[in-house]
Amino acid sequence: MRPDGEPDREPRPPTILAMGGGGFSAGDEDPGLDQLVLDLTGAREPRIALLPTAGGDSERQIQRFYASFGDRMCEPSHVSLFRRGQDSKPLEERLLGQDAIYVGGGSMVNLLAIWRAQGLPEILREAWRAGIVLAGISAGAMCWFDHGVTTSLGRPTGVRGLGFLRGTFSVHHDSEPSRRPVLLNAVGTGALP
Repeated sequence: MRPDGEPDREPRPPTILAMGGGGFSAGDEDPGLDQLVLDLTGAREPRIALLPTAGGDSERQIQRFYASFGDRMCEPSHVSLFRRGQDSKPLEERLLGQDAIYVGGGSMVNLLAIWRAQGLPEILREAWRAGIVLAGISAGAMCWFDHGVTTSLGRPTGVRGLGFLRGTFSVHHDSEPSRRPVLLNAVGTGALP
């Protein structure tokens, strides 16, 4: 039985979809990635929650998420960690009742600090092992790996992620070309896997 009282779903393999960009954050030009997130769940009408933590729970990011997912066969919701007082349901219950958890972009460093302070790494690992699809764009994609190359500190820097997936993931090589040489140098010297 799921935390929300619904029957258990068929077990699915642990799945993470890490996207460098695109999806709902890019507007209407890339709806296929958002549909892929839903399709990966295998559910007829999947429950999908946005974690907009990396963007500081940006209202714009939340609105874009609902604009993209509101007309699809799914039940979209979001979890604002900056405004937890407005949601009395425990985080574990909210997240483990989803079919997909979609992490938005922004600051990887801030996302991880807030998640660790609120115990999310353990909850998300449980969700992943239970077959709930984890997806993310930009910082929301890098966070799943051992390391990512982020500009959260003002310049491209390798930082430790959650380690669900091995290796290093870096994003925005076209729009932020300063990340690529940092990634290549760090991997070349062995500073990052």
